[in-house]
Amino acid sequence: MYNNKVRHALFSTAAIVYAVASPVQAAAQTREFAIDAQSAETAITQLGRQGDIQIIAARRLTRDVRTNAVRGEMSVDQALARLLAGTGLAARRTGPASYAIVGSANGNGRAPASPVRAAAVTVPVALAAAPAAAPQPVAAAEPASADPQAPVTSEDIIVTGFRGSLIRAQDVKRQSINVVESIMAEDMAKMPDLNLSESIQRLPGVTISREGGEGRNITLRGFSPDFTRTTLNGMEVPASSDGLDSGGFTLNAGRAFDFHVFASELFNRIDVQKTQRASIEEGGIAGTVDLYSAKPFDHPGFHVVASGQGGYNTVSRKIDPRATVMVSDTFADDTIGVLFSAAYSKRTVYQEGFSSVRWTSPFVNGDSWADTDPEVTGTPENCGAADSLDCLWAPRLPRADFFGNDQKRLGLSGSIQARPLDGLKLTFDALYSQLDNDRYSYNSMEWLLTHGPAGNYVGQTPLSFTVAPDGKQLVAAAFDDVTSWYESRHQTSTSKFSQFVFSGEYEASTNLTFDGMIGKARDSADRSELRFYARSVPHYYAYDYTGSRDVASVDYGDYDPNDPENYINALTAANRLNKVVKDNFTAKANARFQQSRFTALAGLAYSRRMVRYSEAQGALPSFAPQDYMTAFPISHFGDGVVSGGLPTFAVIDFDAIAGSGMFDDGYTANVAAGWKVVEKTTGGYGEVMGDMDIGTMILRLDAGLRYVRTDVESSAVIAGSPVEVKRHYDNLLPSFNAALNVTPQVVARFAYARSMTRPGLASLNIASPVFEYTTRTVSNLGSPDLKPYLSDDFDLGLEWYFSKSGLFAVGLFQKNIIRSLKTSVVEQMVPQEYWAAIYADPRYDASYNADPASVPYTFYKAVNSSDGDKVKGVEVTLNLPFTFLPGIFSNFGIASNYTHVEAHDSTGLSPNSYNFTGYFDTGKMGLRLSVNKRDDYLLSEPGGNGHVQERKYGPTQVDLSAYYNLTERLSFNIQGINITNERERIYGTGDGTQYLVREFSRTGAQWFVGARYQF
Repeated sequence: MYNNKVRHALFSTAAIVYAVASPVQAAAQTREFAIDAQSAETAITQLGRQGDIQIIAARRLTRDVRTNAVRGEMSVDQALARLLAGTGLAARRTGPASYAIVGSANGNGRAPASPVRAAAVTVPVALAAAPAAAPQPVAAAEPASADPQAPVTSEDIIVTGFRGSLIRAQDVKRQSINVVESIMAEDMAKMPDLNLSESIQRLPGVTISREGGEGRNITLRGFSPDFTRTTLNGMEVPASSDGLDSGGFTLNAGRAFDFHVFASELFNRIDVQKTQRASIEEGGIAGTVDLYSAKPFDHPGFHVVASGQGGYNTVSRKIDPRATVMVSDTFADDTIGVLFSAAYSKRTVYQEGFSSVRWTSPFVNGDSWADTDPEVTGTPENCGAADSLDCLWAPRLPRADFFGNDQKRLGLSGSIQARPLDGLKLTFDALYSQLDNDRYSYNSMEWLLTHGPAGNYVGQTPLSFTVAPDGKQLVAAAFDDVTSWYESRHQTSTSKFSQFVFSGEYEASTNLTFDGMIGKARDSADRSELRFYARSVPHYYAYDYTGSRDVASVDYGDYDPNDPENYINALTAANRLNKVVKDNFTAKANARFQQSRFTALAGLAYSRRMVRYSEAQGALPSFAPQDYMTAFPISHFGDGVVSGGLPTFAVIDFDAIAGSGMFDDGYTANVAAGWKVVEKTTGGYGEVMGDMDIGTMILRLDAGLRYVRTDVESSAVIAGSPVEVKRHYDNLLPSFNAALNVTPQVVARFAYARSMTRPGLASLNIASPVFEYTTRTVSNLGSPDLKPYLSDDFDLGLEWYFSKSGLFAVGLFQKNIIRSLKTSVVEQMVPQEYWAAIYADPRYDASYNADPASVPYTFYKAVNSSDGDKVKGVEVTLNLPFTFLPGIFSNFGIASNYTHVEAHDSTGLSPNSYNFTGYFDTGKMGLRLSVNKRDDYLLSEPGGNGHVQERKYGPTQVDLSAYYNLTERLSFNIQGINITNERERIYGTGDGTQYLVREFSRTGAQWFVGARYQF
């Protein structure tokens, strides 16, 4: 009674939708099938998995029988009829979701007409993304009966949990004609990880960047995040957020997708398309990540899932909640389905550490130490300076760092599906996500940034120097007359994402299918920042890195950095608002014609992407700080970084500032900094697929051609005048994929494609150019004339599917970049769109002989280049369930992969990375330990402040997950993220041979304990 009331209250709205539809008889539930023509035993096993049914068959019936290919969306009975047509076999239903394979009454005589005692040959596990099948009459002659009480073998066990998700993911990879990696939810609202990017990093070729201890962007096959497209429910979507760590101003206005915006519980499947097909929209040279939210037809019937967790971080020492609920139902003979899910979490994360804010030398910096004859231990190497002490590299602003984030994340999703007519499926999906972050950060910078006599809050008096054995580094030093510039910063940010997608599929006939979708997505990310520097009286300061290259020990002598009276001046360094809005609209339609072993596809697509950036500036007063400072707010500061913690210091009291009256709510828009870029793409494609026999092997082929036109509109206000630049370009993108089923267990692959990635938005936006009229030069001007990156991609692979869900795969790839971007000096005429702004500029004068209509200017800008790069690599995967071992040991297994990538331009690239997961999974209880490791990688070359390079340490991330099912409905779980409290480190290479740490920090281990209830 209670369940009926709940169902009526939750889903009455959906009944209205159904009443509007034309009254028709209930249609058969359908599923998406992708099964090759192959041996009957293998094909029947795959159909059982993809159809979520149990099929039993005697091996003497299926031996030496070859079945037909089955592809497309259809009912289970239609799939069985197609699979067995002409084989002399038929399917007989033995239960609501079970069938037996028997000899057909009009078969070839090989099958007996008497009842068959059959053995099971299928693992009844369904693809998570496929809708469920309802029992329907089999469209075949009535076969002889089969014994439904056949003995159940080990292969009849439904595999769930982490091992089940691996099996379903491998099914997708095996059946795909292009190179695809997948991640499947272990159950409803249960992705394997709490963050989408941390799930994706388990795949070969994927590494992630973390901020504040949480994954944010992915790097696929060595390419930066801008080179990977991300789609959600079939349409490309944006996702932007503010940074969570010491990166400073990192509001994402580019093409990179911020995965941490979303709660992972909203999704049930992730596909990574590594090779191109004509039917895949263009834009991702590295690949495409496809995200899928849950649908009601995925799990027919009434379901409720609720879970709750408490999270504890070892650095912040805070307990935070995490909760999820999902309600789903199908009714009216499973022709209508409704689903709603919500996920909420709070997360308190502290990034604590020590920083040099880069090292530099007086010689590189263009100045010198004050001439105070310090005591020197060691011998400095001379670099050509008049005083060899000026060659020594020293920290610029040695400081203790604290970045405290209070994060809230809310996710909502809903889906309505209907089958109002035979062969027609309609789906409406909606998703909303909001990420709020409130950050207070405090940094105790000591002014060694510039060198020379002390005064006016800069300079210092050297007392003693200790030189490193290599003669290049000042590993320890003591000074008088150092000024503290202590930074206090409060930042708030909100990222809001919404998407609405309406899609439909219609099977016009057995051979012809149409599908289409229309969708809109918006992402807005805004940020406010209020930042102060409190400056101290001159004092003694000493640092010493001899005990650690990461964290210096410091000594203030008699000076107390915690006393507010020691601070005599404060500057407002920043008081600003920033906002990024991204809008995407997509409409597309496809047709699919299938005849025997041949399939043809064609489609059209239109997309509009808009990105708009704006900022505003508030007041920047100076003031005496003594009455606006307070004690450092964290008593255990730095305990998770170094033994004994880090030194504390006085910080700005933001509550006192708020009540001071120094700041009002007014902001002035910085119109000149604002910009907007609009991209409109119109494209179409044709694609053919088919398979053929080569002896006992099956060759699957896919070839296609995609055409796309891109229109670019870039606008800004320059010198008070609105400027808009419009350009367009066209691309033809061929693709070819071949998969050879050498045996039912071995697949060999080859792929070629021409792929593209459009220029970064920073290269396209035209805001804030610098026109110098006396020198007739132009800098800081984006170029909408830029054409996209182009690449010729080649893939070669071999996959061996062995035992029960075992996989060993090796893949080779090479991407030849035939067109890229570089910065160059170009002499050219100024485009006419800018003339009015130049003439209106008060700095322009006709006497400069700089009329843009008649004389060329020298541009420093990004241009297209044919000096191609080459990215090549190897991916190795080994998934090994220990089912060959006896007893309890058969529940163990490993899932692992290794990637090696090489490129001339190695920015953001780790040459080596690996993932290893060891698991124990019985269905009743499970435990898994995951290790992810990547090599150090390049951030910039040259680096700042004279460094040859700036690099980032490649961390080793260790995560843990365990569950115990107390009953069929109630389970308990423990999850640990970064359980070793791995360090984060950015460093410079100095003259190319040094290791000079810029930032060292930790964010702590995160533990979650909770329960999950499902019915």
